[in-house]
Amino acid sequence: MIQQLINRYKRMRTERYLNEIHSCQYAFIGMGQHSLTNLYPVLHYLQVPLKYICVTSERKSRLIERKFKGIRATTSLDDILNDQDVKGVLVAASPNVHFTLASRVLQSGKSLFIEKPPCQSVAQLRELIAMQQSSGSRVAMVGLQQRYAPAVQILKKRLKGQRLLNYDLHYLTGAYPEGDALLDLYIHPIDLATWLFGKAEIVSYLEIDQQSCILMLRHQHIIGTIELSTCHSWQDAHQSLTVHTSSGTYHLNQCNELSFVPKQPVIAGIPTEKLLPRRPTVEYLYRHDGFSPTLAGSTIYTQGFFQEITTFINAVEGKRANILTDLQFIEPTLQLIDELMANRQFG
Repeated sequence: MIQQLINRYKRMRTERYLNEIHSCQYAFIGMGQHSLTNLYPVLHYLQVPLKYICVTSERKSRLIERKFKGIRATTSLDDILNDQDVKGVLVAASPNVHFTLASRVLQSGKSLFIEKPPCQSVAQLRELIAMQQSSGSRVAMVGLQQRYAPAVQILKKRLKGQRLLNYDLHYLTGAYPEGDALLDLYIHPIDLATWLFGKAEIVSYLEIDQQSCILMLRHQHIIGTIELSTCHSWQDAHQSLTVHTSSGTYHLNQCNELSFVPKQPVIAGIPTEKLLPRRPTVEYLYRHDGFSPTLAGSTIYTQGFFQEITTFINAVEGKRANILTDLQFIEPTLQLIDELMANRQFG
C-alpha cells in the first residue's frame, strides 16, 4: 500500500511537469555569463518556446545557431519587435543599454523581463512605467530575484505584524572593475531592505574609502544599517541580514539559511536567562544543505531565479502569477540609489 502511494505521487509529479505547456513564443536579448548560468537553464527546464536570441556580434550569432538548435540568432532587435508571434522578451545585456532596450520592447507592446538595473534613475523608471501603460504591455518585470527566494519569502511573512526593532545588512564582495557597483551589485541589498521593510530615507552614510560605505536607513517601522563593500574577496563574498524584533532575532545567511532565536523572557524586569542559564533555542525556518540533487536544492532555485522566470512566463500567458518586481514596485529602491549617486564618492 505504501509503495503504491509513493508510485502514485511520483507519477502525478511527473505528469504535472509534462502538462505544463507554454502557448506563447519568446525572445532573449543578450548572452553573457549571468544569462548562461542563471536564466537560460530555467528556460530550458520549463521548455519555454524561445524563438530568437539577439546579440551584437555576427560571430556569436553563428555560434548560437550551431549550439541552440531550432532557435534563430539575430543581431537585429527589429526582427524580434516586428514578429507578432513573440509575446515576451527577456533582456540581460549591458546595464548601460537596458533603458534603451526596455523602452523599445515596451513601445512595441510586448511583455518585458529585464535584468537589474532596468535604468539609471527614478526619472527613467517613470518613463518606462508610462510606456508600459500607454502601449498596453501585459507585463514589465525587473530581475531582482531575491524577492522570490524561498528564505526571503518566509522571512517577509514572519516579520508581518511583529514589532520590529532594528536590522544589520552586510554585502561584501571583491573588486568590481567591470561596471558600476552601486547599480550592478548594491542594488540587491538595497532592494532587499526596501522589499522587507518598505520605503526608506537615508539618515546618514559613512564613506570608509572609495570601495566601501555604511548607510543608516529609517523605514516607517524600523531603523537599519547596511554595509556595502567591494574591497573583500569574491571567493568569500557574502550577504547576511540580522533582524531584531520584540520576539527574537532572525538571521538570513545569503539566501541559503534562515534561522530564528526566540527572546528569553523577562520577569519583573529580571532576565530569566541570568537566573536559569540555558542554551538559546535556534529554529531553522529554511536551510539549504545541498545534499539532495533536486530542483529545490539548486542554487538557481534557492536564490530566486527559477521562481522569477516562472512568474514572468505565467504572467505573459495569463496564468496565475504573483509579480513582486513590477516596474512600479521597485521605485523605492531606485530612489535610494538616486540619492546615493548624487552624493557618493565611493565606487
